[in-house]
Amino acid sequence: MSLLAVGISHQTAPVALLEQVAMSADDRVKALHELVESDHVSEALVLATCNRVEVFAEVDRFHGGVAEVSRVLARQAGASVEELSPYVTVHYEDQAVAHLFTVAAGLDSMVVGETQVLGQLRAAYALAQEEGTVGRSLHPVAQHALRVGKRVHSETGIDRAGANLVTVSLDHAEQRVGPLAGRPTLVVGAGSMGALAATTLSRRGALVTVASRSPESAARLAAAVDGGTAELTDLRAAIADADVVVTCTGATGLVVGTDVVAGAMADRDGRPLAVVDLALPRDVDPGVAALPGVHLVDLALLQGERSAAGGTGPVAADDVSAAHALIEAGTALLRAERQAAAVAPTVSALRSQAAEVVDAELLRLSTRLPDLDARARGEIARTVRRVVDKLLHEPTVRVKELAATPGGVDYADALRALFGLGIDTEVPEDGTRLAEAVTVDPDDLRPGGVA
Repeated sequence: MSLLAVGISHQTAPVALLEQVAMSADDRVKALHELVESDHVSEALVLATCNRVEVFAEVDRFHGGVAEVSRVLARQAGASVEELSPYVTVHYEDQAVAHLFTVAAGLDSMVVGETQVLGQLRAAYALAQEEGTVGRSLHPVAQHALRVGKRVHSETGIDRAGANLVTVSLDHAEQRVGPLAGRPTLVVGAGSMGALAATTLSRRGALVTVASRSPESAARLAAAVDGGTAELTDLRAAIADADVVVTCTGATGLVVGTDVVAGAMADRDGRPLAVVDLALPRDVDPGVAALPGVHLVDLALLQGERSAAGGTGPVAADDVSAAHALIEAGTALLRAERQAAAVAPTVSALRSQAAEVVDAELLRLSTRLPDLDARARGEIARTVRRVVDKLLHEPTVRVKELAATPGGVDYADALRALFGLGIDTEVPEDGTRLAEAVTVDPDDLRPGGVA
């Protein structure tokens, strides 16, 4: 079994495609079960955020695993595997581990160093646990990822910029409408992103109103920030009263139409309006950006700015280097644990085989020497087992030690072959962008994940 990571993110795909492949909570549950019920995937975890949809899976075949995960992503996007393949990234084994750790640390985010993805990974892991799609292979991978992500944020200065999608987006809004202190704002959506937006607005001194499909959720969030509530059915009036609107619902269609915003602008006496759309798929009709006096901040804008900034933004190079050092150390530690776990069945099988041989020979001895007294019979049995244990001690200890080094798994394969324990592996190189659907040959893979 091997770890495979297959997904689509803002690094390789436009926001329009990310919208197509975006998953709701129900979609994630469906995908998890579809994956583990397939032929080659035994465990799966789906990380779906506004910047990515990635599957981390334990598979018994590289090509089969890539094919099955790709089919699930393509079905979600309403596209064929061939259409999706130029935007899909594949990582394998160590590269998959390092990629997950990089994501958890916030180094692969649209705003480098943001912390929200760590919570999203924790939620994805919890969901996979609830659905029973993670087992003894993915449990340590997810736990190590959460641990490494936490260490990166606590032991480096990567958080000093205090940047995440909400704060960066609100910085844009302030550039257009001015400081938010004392200004009326509207948050549409009361989920985790809505709560983050409302809290951040409140900390900046803004007056917060919350609108949600769930009046109870809106009321709870509004109470937490000493704000008010509004009805989704009366968005025009709520937008007319606000200087900044932040939308982040889980809806699959548009929530804020151009006509609604145009009507609200007619009631604003020329006051500018900043609309921040952090939803995937988007909540706000893109046509809103063309309305006079309206400034639209969305994921496509933030994606373009990240690319123009070279991908690091305000985070210092030394902090990024320190984060990568922690990721490398964490990857090496997990590699040792996974390889040790991989050879454990070999050691167990070898000892079981030896025990069967000893038992068979002792039975033969009993048949050939039926008059042997019980004391002598017991001493012979103990002696034979001691000899076998001593003979097996060195190879079993060495295979565990070598498992933590490059080639350790090959040593285990050799041990299985020599003792007739069986061997069944398929090992490509470390990772690649999936350039030609699932027909890519492992020998042609380029390391690093993104070609």
